[in-house]
Amino acid sequence: MYPELLGTYGDGGNGLVLSERARRRGVDVELVRAGMDDRLPVGDVYLLGGGEDGPQRLAVALLREAEFSKHVDDGAMVFAVCAGLQMLGTSFSVQGDDQYVGLGLVDAVTTRAPARAVGDLVTTVEGITMVGFENHGGETTIGAGVKPFASVVHGRGNDGRVDGFRSGRIWATYAHGPVLALNPWLADAVLVEALGLGELAPLDSVADRLYETRCQALMKRSAD
Repeated sequence: MYPELLGTYGDGGNGLVLSERARRRGVDVELVRAGMDDRLPVGDVYLLGGGEDGPQRLAVALLREAEFSKHVDDGAMVFAVCAGLQMLGTSFSVQGDDQYVGLGLVDAVTTRAPARAVGDLVTTVEGITMVGFENHGGETTIGAGVKPFASVVHGRGNDGRVDGFRSGRIWATYAHGPVLALNPWLADAVLVEALGLGELAPLDSVADRLYETRCQALMKRSAD
């Protein structure tokens, strides 16, 4: 969605990863890049990436005007990163502490953190290691009924303890990378959730091998 607004950190690569891993399993998929002037397409999964403050506010306005929430209510999945995460909540703050109304799809509020979080982000998602990097000035508080997406091992994520949220078929994280390229197992999990594919056969890809190498390096660093 809106690559000209939410494409600052290469999160559009998440769509390339999903479509390629689906095709390698024999699934006929179409990756649609929906720009600012395009009509909101009907899809199984919508991807929201990271962006700067001004584009983030404009993206919220466009999604509200396009009645994006109706697609979510109809069962579409959403995978959001950073600014996309903040937009889905009830409100978010940008530079100067100005507060803006979000899409209200998840009970989550983002305020300005004392310092910007920039660097590697390592978390665990139901016991599985997720790697990425973060670059944001927000601190996100999720409501009592909202499940965190991950537990933070290194970095800040939402608040230094948890990262992102999972609310129904809405998954969100602060991890860039693109995160689905760095964590191919997560890309497969999104495909399973969005398309109802059931358990997927493993792929022998460069991305899968690189993920294993990163995890081994993290284990060695922890041991040292």
